[in-house]
Amino acid sequence: MNTENIKQLIIEAIQEVAPEMEQDDIDMDEDLREECDLDSMDFLNFLIALKKSTAIGIAEADYSQVNTFNKMLNYLAKRLN
Repeated sequence: MNTENIKQLIIEAIQEVAPEMEQDDIDMDEDLREECDLDSMDFLNFLIALKKSTAIGIAEADYSQVNTFNKMLNYLAKRLN
């Protein structure tokens, strides 16, 4: 899976919990919760949506590795390739 495909999966997962968000609205290096105005449940639902589309579960211990768009992209790219 290439980087563009992974970006699209992340955007789609974000839009499941924050439908108003577009990729251009997100600073790729800022905290996703703040950028997308996600509370704890929204963030969990975002991770669940990603798991459905990628089959990759993200452990709570790894949350610091996926707290920005770019970190999430790198995290998923390593596991999908």
